[in-house]
Amino acid sequence: MALWMQISQQLPHLSNQTLSELYPDTFPIDVRHYLANWIEEQRWEDFDLDNVEQEPLARRLLDQMVELLHEVAFHNPNVVERVKLQHISRNMSVFQTQPMQLVRTVRDILRKERHLLRQAPMQPFQQIPTPINGTTQPPREASNHDVDALVLKVLEIQTCRQQIHQLQEELNWEKQEAEPMQGQNELDAKHPDQVTKQNRITQLDYNYQVCAKKRVQLLQEAVCNLEQCQTRLIQRIKSWRWEQLRSTIGLAFDDNLVPLQTWCEQLLGVNSNLRQEVMLVKRDHGSAEHFHQLEENLNRLLQTLIQSSLVVEKQPPQVIKTQSKFSSTVRYLLGEKMAPGKPVVLKAQIITESQARNLGQGVIPTENVGELINSTAILEHNTASKSTCATFRNMSIRKIKRADRKGSESVTEEKFALLFTAEITITGCESPYIVQMISLPVVVIVHGSQENNAMATIIWDCAFSEPNRIPFVVPERVPWSQMCEALSSKFMSEVQTSRGLDGYNLHCLAQKIFDKDISGDFNNMPVSWAQFNKEVLPGRNFTFWQWFEGVIDLTKKCLKAYWSEGLIFGFIGKQHLHVILQNKPNGTFLLRFSDSEIGGITIAYVGPSESGGRKIQNIQPFTKKDLDSAGLGDRIRDINCISHVYPELPKDEVFKKFYTVLSAPHPDGYLPFKLTTVVDPEVLGSTSTPSITPQPETPQDFCLSQEQPFQIPAPLPGGPFSPSYPIDPTVPQMYPPFYGENMRTEPQDHMELEDFLSTLST
Repeated sequence: MALWMQISQQLPHLSNQTLSELYPDTFPIDVRHYLANWIEEQRWEDFDLDNVEQEPLARRLLDQMVELLHEVAFHNPNVVERVKLQHISRNMSVFQTQPMQLVRTVRDILRKERHLLRQAPMQPFQQIPTPINGTTQPPREASNHDVDALVLKVLEIQTCRQQIHQLQEELNWEKQEAEPMQGQNELDAKHPDQVTKQNRITQLDYNYQVCAKKRVQLLQEAVCNLEQCQTRLIQRIKSWRWEQLRSTIGLAFDDNLVPLQTWCEQLLGVNSNLRQEVMLVKRDHGSAEHFHQLEENLNRLLQTLIQSSLVVEKQPPQVIKTQSKFSSTVRYLLGEKMAPGKPVVLKAQIITESQARNLGQGVIPTENVGELINSTAILEHNTASKSTCATFRNMSIRKIKRADRKGSESVTEEKFALLFTAEITITGCESPYIVQMISLPVVVIVHGSQENNAMATIIWDCAFSEPNRIPFVVPERVPWSQMCEALSSKFMSEVQTSRGLDGYNLHCLAQKIFDKDISGDFNNMPVSWAQFNKEVLPGRNFTFWQWFEGVIDLTKKCLKAYWSEGLIFGFIGKQHLHVILQNKPNGTFLLRFSDSEIGGITIAYVGPSESGGRKIQNIQPFTKKDLDSAGLGDRIRDINCISHVYPELPKDEVFKKFYTVLSAPHPDGYLPFKLTTVVDPEVLGSTSTPSITPQPETPQDFCLSQEQPFQIPAPLPGGPFSPSYPIDPTVPQMYPPFYGENMRTEPQDHMELEDFLSTLST
């Protein structure tokens, strides 16, 4: 098969005319591809094309070729390929009257291939597949090639067995014919007929021994190849589960299980055929030790394949509230091979992290740690999709038993899993197999207020756990570079936007989570779980994740279009804010996420100071509640003290499409009204709540107080209106407060002001 592997790399570089001359219509390239191994093992060069006595041998090769094509077509899952191969096998009948022509055709093809290889320049090696999480994943084409080679190997074993059977019959016949001659005298023993007969018996016996030895060797090779191919399959199933886990933070995931199901079914068929061949070789040659070893290896591979083919196609929610319904779907990749009769019932139970670890050691959990209702479902086959699934539609956790917590560990840090178990019998197997699979880790809560912290546990687990880990071990600290990937992926997937967090955004977030000024390369600085969602941010009563998740929620529900078009700077600190606005005229503004309030966005703008200069003002953050009553575009339109979005784009051009047009008078006679946002710089710290009086002529004014300046420098989003920073984004810097000729900062204590306002509002 080495020749075909080399020539197949040259085929894309050959002209259509060369290919047509190389593989004629009577011998299509499909035959060369599917029977490559068998073709290259035959001794085509030994034929004398003018020797009529070799026609029976040529006809035997033709029959074997047609039979192999039928077998390949039968095992091919692709309907189009199957029909095509059947058509080709029928057309091979053109060689029936001239079998030596087949020999000539194949011999010429092989000679031309070798000639082309000698003339062709060296092609570069194929690129090695990129490792995923430390393991190299075989491309799908390579996997199909492995299975095709296995199928051909099995066909070769079956052909060898048939040859042995035919040789045995001929040998028995010759021996029977030679028996009457044994009573003749020694002179008769030298008769030419008797010598010929004896030579014939000797040759048949020798051919029989050669074929028997080859048969055993082929069996050993096939079992070894099957084990290697199955190892790659199981690794691919594990990779599919790993990609499913990582999709929780928004990474790409192909959930198509059809290729894996086909792969499983093909290997099951190969295993079944090989077990049958081992049984037959034991019958023919006795129960030798190495035959028992082959049988044990095949049984072990069979058990592993059957028990590895259960996957959770649709995971349960990873944060589950007690007394609430949820669903999950489990799929069995060998469903079409299950023995008919009694339906297979899949059972679900909830297990702890320690119980999940013990599963790897073969320990079946016996202690019940939670009451799960509607916890059984039947594996049902869908003929349209050719899938066999059990769907749990209305599961619910009635109560949960928690383990003893260590130190300051909270209930939202405790991880559980759902264990799915079934007893499955495969057609052709005598006894049933216990098949199990666990879900991704879940956190069980009893109140909605715990959901945010529980999701933090899940995000940390899905983003930073290692492949093939012990359930559910996760590092306590990770490099900031990994945290960047997780935060940006989660933000993009939740908001459903193609615009992620840029270097400025991530630099600001780094300074916030580390609570210090950062410069230089900080990608390898370790971030701990405590910094992520255990310790509150300095001067706040919330954690980093609670604040970041609030920004995601606000952007997803109210600001998706603004963010996607690059109209929101996002995460930016006070010092960076001073740098980019210091030389801008009054009325220049930008949008940034609030540093002091969860789920808030504020407008920072350049305005006049009391001394006649300029200063940067921050309008009180808008929350989801505020933006539900009046959108961000309308509020920007209403505020008169802002005119140009940074760097210098007129706001009415940029935000016009977000403005709401006042509706016509209502048919019942009522006049429409609108809420208008007004900023009064003279009323800093005012906490009065304006009343809303519907008047068509007089808009209602809102007086919004100034928000405190931020301590954390920040980022810049990319988009059609992205500003140009006057600094190198790859070199984080510290920006001291700017005191220019026409600019000054207010050294007032904003934290005290905010606390005071919070008290009044309460």
